[in-house]
Order: sequence, then C-alpha cells, then structure tokens
Amino acid sequence: MSLRRKIVNASRITHPSRDIISSEGNEIEGKKIVLCITSSISAYKAIELARLLMRHGADVYSVMSPGVTSTLLNPEIMKWATGNDVITKLTGDLEHIFLADYNMSDLILIYPCTGNTIGKIANGIDDTPVTSVLSVALGSKIPIMIAPAMHKSMYDNEFIKQNICRLKDQGIEILDPLISEGKAKLISPEQVLKFILTKFNKYTKSRSSLLTGKNVLVTVGSTIEYIDPIRVITNLSSGKMGNAIAEEARKIGTNVTIIYGHVPCGFLQSQDFNVIKVSTTNEMYNAIVCELSSKKYDIVILAAAVTDFAIGEKNLREKIDTRKGKVLISLTPTKKIIDHVKRVSKNNIFLVAFKAEYNMANPDIIEKAYKKLKECNGDLIVANDIGREGAGVGSDNGEVFIIDKHKKVNHLPLQNKRDIARSLLYTIERYIDSS
Repeated sequence: MSLRRKIVNASRITHPSRDIISSEGNEIEGKKIVLCITSSISAYKAIELARLLMRHGADVYSVMSPGVTSTLLNPEIMKWATGNDVITKLTGDLEHIFLADYNMSDLILIYPCTGNTIGKIANGIDDTPVTSVLSVALGSKIPIMIAPAMHKSMYDNEFIKQNICRLKDQGIEILDPLISEGKAKLISPEQVLKFILTKFNKYTKSRSSLLTGKNVLVTVGSTIEYIDPIRVITNLSSGKMGNAIAEEARKIGTNVTIIYGHVPCGFLQSQDFNVIKVSTTNEMYNAIVCELSSKKYDIVILAAAVTDFAIGEKNLREKIDTRKGKVLISLTPTKKIIDHVKRVSKNNIFLVAFKAEYNMANPDIIEKAYKKLKECNGDLIVANDIGREGAGVGSDNGEVFIIDKHKKVNHLPLQNKRDIARSLLYTIERYIDSS
C-alpha cells in the first residue's frame, strides 16, 4: 500500500461504506432516514434498500427488532451497509429520542413490517426498539412509511386489516405488498426508492418535464344510476387508478381538472385540482362535453368506470315499497362517453381510454381493448383484468396492458397503481414528443 493511501486511510473519519452516498444521484441528499427492520423472512432485502437510499443521497440509520437479530439478519451487516451504528436495544443514550424526536429525522421506514408489529403500533404497544421509535415518531409527526410482508391469509385477517386502517387514519403511509403465490410479498427496494423520491418531489419532476404546463382532464371513480330516490346501481370502482394518475400528473406540473363520480373518502384532497363532481353517467357526459367544448385541453384520460346500464323506467319521487313484493326493472345501455370525446373537443387532444375485463386471457384482453381504441379514435388504451389475484377491484396494485393505435403493447406486470400512473404519463410524453 502506498504511503499516500495509508495517510488517507488513517485520516478517514467516516465509515468506508458511506463512500457510495450520492453516487447515483443527490435527490435525497441530506435526508436522514431511519430504516426499521422486523422479523420477516424478507428482512435481507433491507440491505439492498439501505444501499439504494444512500446512493441517492440519504443518511440511513438502522433499527432492528430482537426477532430479526436473533435468527434472520446480523446487525453487523446493517452496520456495514449503512456505515452507522445499529440500534438493537435501548440504553441510557435514549436512541429512540435521538432518531425520532421532533425534527430529528426526515422519514421513518419499516421494511419489512410484520403483522405483529403492525398490531403493536396500532394499539400503542411499545416493547421493542422499533415500536419505541414509532411511538416517538407518531408524537413528533415525523413522516412514517410501512411496508408489510406476510402470508396472504394473515394479510386478509380482519384484525390486521383494521390495524392497517388505524395506521392510515394516523397519517402513516402503507406501501402495499404484492399478492402472489399465496403471499403478501414485500415490495421491491426499487419501488420503495421511487415512493421516497416522489415523496421528496424529485423523481417525477425530473422524469416527465415535457408535460409540464399541459392541460389534462382526468375522469375518476364510478357513476351511479337511480332506481328510486335513494337506491342506485353502480360498480365497484375505487377510483384509485384515476386518483393516482391525477396526483402524478400534478407532481410533474400539469394543470389537472378532475371530473369524478363516486370515490371513497380521503381521495382528491389536493387544492391544486380543478374538481367537478357528478353522479350519473349523463352528468359525467355533460361535464366532459362542457369542458372540452369551452376550454383547450391537451390530454384527456378517461379512467372512470362509467355505469354501463341505466334503469329503463324509474320513479324518482317515491321510494319503492318492498312490501309490495317482487319488482321487475329493465336495464338500458348508457351512452358511450368516450365515442364523443374527440368530436366535441375544442382542439386536437391526446385521448387515453381504459378497458376492464374479468377472467380473460391476455390475447383476448388486448384484442378487445384494441377494438375499443379504434372505435373511439383514441391514442392509447389501458386494459386490465380485475379478476386476477392481487389486481382486483379496490386493490392498490394492478397489472395492465398499454396499447397504441398500431397495436403495440406494453405489458406492466403487477405493481402499485402509482407506478402504473407514472409509466402511463411517461408513455404519453413519448408519443407527444414523437408526433
């Protein structure tokens, strides 16, 4: 070894593993991220995640529960990975306060998080270094992300579902697992990185700047059709896909207008949207026609699940009395809104359609979607099968096929809907750029 290298090594004041910080980007440079690891078999993935976060600028501190350190992952590995001491127990140094008190860190991330730890956090149980850090962070309002990992049967347990809802109500962000092979699998380190970069408003802004300033119209949720004044028919659309598209489009600087029907509480809270509320299919049609014929839009994305049938004869003045016995109703098809979009538009728009199927083979999904794309004179269509495991109605994940006018197909395997939204916007950008 040269004398110069010996001098450099002797004078080093930081761990050599920290040399990778910002080696692939500085998007989260200066951010202090606390990586909490619980005793899931997928705990080994925390090593890769820590290194990814560091390569994009973060300073990562690890906290490990007793179960993971005893059988699954040696703390020395995480010290090597991050270059920082690893917290495996709390001492008089008050490690949980150092990491999670007011303004002490920028993000607390549990990766992976077991059902046991989810239950402890939701019910205020504080008996491990991880739960102690979370207990302090909940009080100090440091942002928290949790990535669950467990068997699907556990994830479907109603008590665990209720606990997850309680965590969401406290503002904790859940990075939903991918349902596959009977398991609720931990999402990949790359996906977590995308979520974190997006959270700090770097990732999408740098990727899709070509769409900045464009006027975008997005339809979201489902419509309803009245049977009587208080009863309706509708579909089970959650609105999550449309909401993800609107949110991601806003983050890259587009001017977003949302026309939405029925969506769960908690969606569409941003003040950056121009929001138009509708109920029925005809109301959505009229709202779209009004917007497109009076304003100049560049992109229209019809992600809403419009109710396909309306009641042929209905009485909206009085409730149907069930004591009268059987009631027969006739259904008539509703208007195909998308067929009218380009005809009424004030200028030449880029039109994106959606087509949902149920339990259908890939070639048939693509064929039916392509037929619809030609019928509506659209530019892209997003097709999916909501009968597939992990991609059902209301799921945070999806598997889609993006098909263009030349029948070119881009298959996006099962992934979070926000990732799908980003991929779709990136695809739109490429087509607009090449036109």
